[in-house]
Amino acid sequence: MDYSNASLLLKRPITVKAIVTAQWKEEVTQQLQKQVAGLDQQMQQLEMQGKRTIEEITRQAGVANPQVQKQTENIQGQVNQKKAEMLEKKNQFLQQLQQIQLLELDQEVVQAQMESFFRLEQGDNLVKKLNVEVVLRDGVVEEIRGEV
Repeated sequence: MDYSNASLLLKRPITVKAIVTAQWKEEVTQQLQKQVAGLDQQMQQLEMQGKRTIEEITRQAGVANPQVQKQTENIQGQVNQKKAEMLEKKNQFLQQLQQIQLLELDQEVVQAQMESFFRLEQGDNLVKKLNVEVVLRDGVVEEIRGEV
């Protein structure tokens, strides 16, 4: 069998980089601020739901019931755990907001990872074919680096 014309269709990671511009900074800042506000709202809703659930349980079964007390402690523990997770996420977003303010204009930053397919044939340099980047300026492709 002749393998001289054989080729493979493979998947590779593509790094998407953004060139920092004033517009990019503004858009990313707005997105992060929306995420922080959304987390704040979710934490408030979670707190209210937890209080309502605890009030409902104690109203139905009575406060003196030891099972009710254990149940309400479990609910409060779950609420506190979920709030702690949300606070951690919020802190990550706030750190990202600070980092964005420190970025200099025209600096390149990694924005995302994607995948694409490519054809590999005998004689190709696999390392070069795997190292591909897409560079964006305000959402528009400015450059494709590497062997497509």
